[in-house]
Amino acid sequence: MYTKIYGAGITGIDGFIVTVECSARNKIPSFDLVGLPDLAVREAHQRVRNACANSGIQFPVAALTVNLAPADKKKEGSALDLPLLLSILHAGGVIDSARDMSDKCFVGELSLSGDIRGVRGVLSMCVAARDAGFKEFYVPSVNADEAAAVEGIKVIPVSNVKDLFLHLNGNITLPHLEYDTSRFENKINKYERDFSDVKGQVLAKRAMEIAAAGGHNILLIGPPGTGKSMLAKCLPSILPPLTFEEAIETTKIYSISGSLKQNESLVCARPFRSPHHTMSAASLVGGGANPMPGEVSLAHNGVLFLDELPEFSKQVTDTLRQPLEDGRVTITRAAAKVTFPCDFMLVAAMNPCRCGYFGHPTRSCTCKPTDVKKYISKISGPLLDRMDIQIELPSLSYTEISQSTEKSEKSEQVRERVTRARAFANERMRTAGMTPKSNASLDPSEIKVFCRLDDTAHMILKAAFDNLGLSARGYDRILRVSRTIADLDGSETISARHVAEAIQLRSLDKKYWGGKD
Repeated sequence: MYTKIYGAGITGIDGFIVTVECSARNKIPSFDLVGLPDLAVREAHQRVRNACANSGIQFPVAALTVNLAPADKKKEGSALDLPLLLSILHAGGVIDSARDMSDKCFVGELSLSGDIRGVRGVLSMCVAARDAGFKEFYVPSVNADEAAAVEGIKVIPVSNVKDLFLHLNGNITLPHLEYDTSRFENKINKYERDFSDVKGQVLAKRAMEIAAAGGHNILLIGPPGTGKSMLAKCLPSILPPLTFEEAIETTKIYSISGSLKQNESLVCARPFRSPHHTMSAASLVGGGANPMPGEVSLAHNGVLFLDELPEFSKQVTDTLRQPLEDGRVTITRAAAKVTFPCDFMLVAAMNPCRCGYFGHPTRSCTCKPTDVKKYISKISGPLLDRMDIQIELPSLSYTEISQSTEKSEKSEQVRERVTRARAFANERMRTAGMTPKSNASLDPSEIKVFCRLDDTAHMILKAAFDNLGLSARGYDRILRVSRTIADLDGSETISARHVAEAIQLRSLDKKYWGGKD
């Protein structure tokens, strides 16, 4: 007898439907599995046989041939255990052959006891099943909340093979799960740190607000203990709330990488990733024999924080250049090519020298001048080019450290201004027939359209261009940041004050890198 059951697999962050075809013939019992299965899929036969035995289900005695279609695409992981089991039982007549299985999709890993274990990438698989027109999606109970966030398909949690067997034969009815959207709404904007926790550093806080409003990358330079790390960790709390669509896209990445927290069905807060400087290039941008998302993709729709930037190897930091420009990273292997999204804000922090006290007003720097230059020069020109804002954090005074934070501005207040500025910019782009994007992503032709300066602003920018030795890139960066500052003021025209503040936020190139921009 021939039958087919539908399962799902993963390529990149997207799911695809796998048709599990089984042919059972009355011959000497055997089992053949074809269709480019990897080792985990080939081992499924033993899990299937033992799960049947320990669930009290008769395993068909027949010559079994199973094909995983499309046959030219590699099948990986254990999510095909469940459809593999059902195709065998259906072909062998153990499950009612008259039962229509054409509108059902199944995923899940089998244990030897017959329990159904969770798998990675369930959200992407569920989206693929819905888009393919399936009406029911059977999923391990531990993954049910994640899958239920997908609208337009009935999600049915399954905890063991026996219950599913009885359900498919009509003996019991398994309930489906509805996603409660209020759970998502109640979790957005919940962050451990608040902007009011940062003491002093008024200029740096303003720079972080501008960076958040325009999606600009920012470099923080200062001696130890000035609040660089604290500011970076507070940045997600002032970004606009995740939309439901952004949450779905971000959760896909976390689900595939196995990074979803226990009992977390959706990523509800903007990601914050802070990898250690000893990481490899593959850990940063993704890779492996079976390509997996790296830190840049895990920071998608959020913040990537590189602390002690000069301590990262040049090979690692140079791999950031393409993801920062394109908002996605493509990994090519002999068997396949996958693309992961990585639209993130980069925040980098560093000391001015190895000891951390170069230029400190009260503490002496122990580094030689050549050592200071060598340390600073570890930041490559191309990476520095992509930092729209560079800000120096001074040491805090006793008054600033000891002052109460009760009157400090909360993240919620800053976030309202940032959200309003982004909405102002988005409306301008929609009016021009463009898809909204951050000001940091404006290309030169769009800068000409959207960055209109008044006469005084033109004069200030010309003086800065001549005195600071700006390049064309430096000129464009100042215009992008000026556009964001004007958006925070709700102004379509960029005035002299906006340009002057943007220039102030680009004043460190000449001090530390000799004017290189």
